[in-house]
Parts: sequence; C-alpha cells; structure tokens
Amino acid sequence: MTSDRPPLPPFTAETAAQKVQAAEDAWNSRDPERVSLAYTEDSVWRNRDTFLTGRAEIVAFLTAKWERELDYALRKSLWAFTGDRIAVRFQYEWHDAAGQWWRSHGNENWEFDGHGLMRRREASINDVPITAAERRITGPRMPGEPEIPLR
Repeated sequence: MTSDRPPLPPFTAETAAQKVQAAEDAWNSRDPERVSLAYTEDSVWRNRDTFLTGRAEIVAFLTAKWERELDYALRKSLWAFTGDRIAVRFQYEWHDAAGQWWRSHGNENWEFDGHGLMRRREASINDVPITAAERRITGPRMPGEPEIPLR
C-alpha cells in the first residue's frame, strides 16, 4: 500500500508552492534515497537526454550526478500548476572536479498520482560556465530568503 505524500492533487497555488519547496529541500540534501521517495516506484523521467524508469534508476542517476556536480546548490520556482501537474523553473550551481563552476538553468514538468508521488518528470537543462565570483546560490535556501530571479 502506498502512503500519501502531501500536499496532494488537485493543487492550489499554496499547495503547489509547498510541493516545489519540498522538492528543492530534498534535492539540496544531495541524498539520492531521500529524493527518490518523492517518486512512484515506476516513475518515468526524462532528464536532458537521459530516460529513466523507477526508483532504483533514479537513485543510480542521482548518485552519479552528485559525484560529478560538486557543491551542488539549487533553487526552484513555481511557474504554473493545474490539477495533478506542476511546472517549475530552476537554477542550480556546482563545480566539476577541475574547479570550473557552472550555473544550470532549466524547466521541469511534473505529474503526480493521487497519493502525491511524482509519476512523471520531464527536465530540460542548459549549463553555462561561471566564475566563483558570479555565484548566486551558495547553499540551501535559508528561512525567509527571497527568491533569486531566474534570468
């Protein structure tokens, strides 16, 4: 039996924003197992040019991602919602093993089941090299921190 992961669809502006913040918090933990629990057992992903199905593939993907993307820090912003779907814009910053910093910009489309688990995630992402001095995101969002403009 699947337990509920509130907030549940259909979403309101308030509950969609809560779902987005919960996702940001989980991804900033950089804990693949924790992140995977927000998805259905058979969740389907497209992340850039990678296609995944199921929690085990999600965990493996995120483990490899955070081994490559060092000091990863993310901000998500609610873009739109309806019924059981949420659209998100995001930026995250990270550096590679050579010390080059990157800002990754993207959009995600999410679809949830009736238990509040994400059954589908479609992510389009572009990477831009930045200097350490250009960083805007240095860690998880602090309480009361204003939203960073997603330029």
